[in-house]
Parts: sequence; C-alpha cells; structure tokens
Amino acid sequence: MTQIAMMTPEPQRMRALERANEVRLARAELKRRIAEGYVSAARVILVPPLEAHNWAVGDVLTSQKRWGSTRCRKFLQPHRISETKALGDLTERQRRLLAEGLKSCAALDLERRAPGHEPPPRGDLELVSR
Repeated sequence: MTQIAMMTPEPQRMRALERANEVRLARAELKRRIAEGYVSAARVILVPPLEAHNWAVGDVLTSQKRWGSTRCRKFLQPHRISETKALGDLTERQRRLLAEGLKSCAALDLERRAPGHEPPPRGDLELVSR
C-alpha cells in the first residue's frame, strides 16, 4: 500500500489568522484615534498606513464624529468615488480631492460651532410671529 503524505496547512493558517487579527486591531485603534480627533481622516487618506490599504473609504469617513453613511455618500458622490473603494486603490488625484474636501468640511464645522454663532435659519421651518 502506498501512503500519501498530507501536509497540514495549520502553521500557515495560524499565521494568516494572526496577521488578520493584527490588522483588525490596528484598524480599530486608528478608527478610535480618528473619532477622538488625534488623527485626521484627511491624513489617513493622503498617507494610508499599511494596515489601512484595503480599508474602505467609507469606513474612514464614518470614523469621524458626526459622519454617518448619508453624509459620507453625499461627500463622495461629486467625486464619483464609491464608499467601498479601498484606500490603496485611490489615485493620487482622488486622494488630494478628498483630503481638500475634508479640510473644507472641517473648517465649516468649526465655523458653525464658534461661540455666539447661530446656524442660518432654515426656510422650510421659519416661524411666523403674529
């Protein structure tokens, strides 16, 4: 009888699982740092860390405070960039466009939050005094 030697892929599988866990932990930490304001999403888009190359653009944007899926979609739509596009797949031009757009959004947010600044009245909800 001939015996077939079966090599178990366990060591390779374990290394892959360990690496995947490292990437998940690194992304979670990066996401926390973006949410807390220690790292800007624009910076991550311009120079993505190795662990973030396969991270979706939408995930980076929604890591920011006050950014949900709707705001993310509206931000990306004029640039014709999908929310699911990986950071590593963005062109240099797309990176610059997104980073500049994020910087202008941050400036607008700061302006709106300035002390004594009231948001502009919304035409559809204006109250008429009698």
